[in-house]
Amino acid sequence: MKAIVCHGPKDLRIEERETPVAGPDEVLIRTEAGGICGSDLHYFNNGGFGAVRLTEPMILGHEVAGRVAAVGSEVSGLSVGDLVAVNPSRPCGRCAYCRRAQYNQCLEMRYYGSAMRTPHVQGAFSEALVAKAWQCEVLPAGVSAAEAAFAEPLSVALHAVNRAGGLIGKRVLVTGTGPIGALVVAAAKLHGALEVVATDVVDEALARARAVGADRTINVATDADALAAYGADKGSVDVVFEASGNERALRAALDVIRPRGCLVQLGLGGDVTLPQNQIVAKEIELRGSFRFHEEFAWAVALIGAGRVPLAPLLTGTFPVDQAVAAFESAGDRRTAMKVQIAFA
Repeated sequence: MKAIVCHGPKDLRIEERETPVAGPDEVLIRTEAGGICGSDLHYFNNGGFGAVRLTEPMILGHEVAGRVAAVGSEVSGLSVGDLVAVNPSRPCGRCAYCRRAQYNQCLEMRYYGSAMRTPHVQGAFSEALVAKAWQCEVLPAGVSAAEAAFAEPLSVALHAVNRAGGLIGKRVLVTGTGPIGALVVAAAKLHGALEVVATDVVDEALARARAVGADRTINVATDADALAAYGADKGSVDVVFEASGNERALRAALDVIRPRGCLVQLGLGGDVTLPQNQIVAKEIELRGSFRFHEEFAWAVALIGAGRVPLAPLLTGTFPVDQAVAAFESAGDRRTAMKVQIAFA
């Protein structure tokens, strides 16, 4: 089978690997679609991010969907031919956090396409994949593999919204409208936000945020005053989802959030300096949001019911043999939002 393997910065290769065999509690999946994530781009462009570095070749990818090709002897509820989205998260189920049902904080997490452990956890960008039966969520007839492959990034967005608490009737600000930020916009509207304002520095990304439900978009590079207006009378935004990982965006968000408002940080960008006096005086709640767990099944159900506008976000599909071109395309924010690899 073909697999997309990263050997280091700008060293992406299509290699032949042995087709895996499903165990008793596993299924063999013929991969059909896989979305390129920001972490995949970090491996492709830089060989890693922060202290996480490739030390051996690694198959990339964790946003995948495909058809069940074989089922193990102990598997029930899945049949050959089912279209499934594959949850890339494999918590151990035994550590202290798993016992508290905080599975996304698992001490022994194995997450597809991650160099955080050595040996690295191989990813899912291959023509065939073996997964535990519980990792697979079945999509109804009429849903495409391309749509199903959005389950992982939508899960990240849903977890962020879940961390914020109720959004009904609230004004929400989303800073950074890449794929995750745009899906947070859609998830916030789905969960009852009265108004969703989205900011970015790229007009094309903001246009796609409007297409998935943003009530107003602001290019803070050309019209910063439009966002600053929300800071009158100590602030008028109830909940901020900071999805850019940019310190300037975070500081601007703190200016416009109302006293006792909530800021959910899900963008990763390294160390930042925060204005402690402002956070204390306005009694702002800061909450992190990392990956997901139960939200994966919710994401699949929402996609299956057609309740999330995904079409505006899929901006390119490349065959597996053109993986390098796909990754290069995915790195251009003006022309690309979500780029996928077609394996079938």
